[in-house]
Amino acid sequence: MPRYEYRCRSCGDTFELSRPMAESSAPASCPAGHDDTVKLLSTVAVGGSSSGPAPAPSPGGGGGGGCCGGGCCG
Repeated sequence: MPRYEYRCRSCGDTFELSRPMAESSAPASCPAGHDDTVKLLSTVAVGGSSSGPAPAPSPGGGGGGGCCGGGCCG
């Protein structure tokens, strides 16, 4: 079950809740009982090895940009 991070606007506490994705935007009360909370954006870790940062995309080649893949930009 995914974990979501919330921040209480009343006391400033940050806390996490495990809940189904369907309930991710449902209201959440902070551990101190306040109801004025906001869901924080979280980074997602995806499996794989952590052997350092991902390589940068190679420059040049591959077209891109615009509505037609860059071929009409004379």
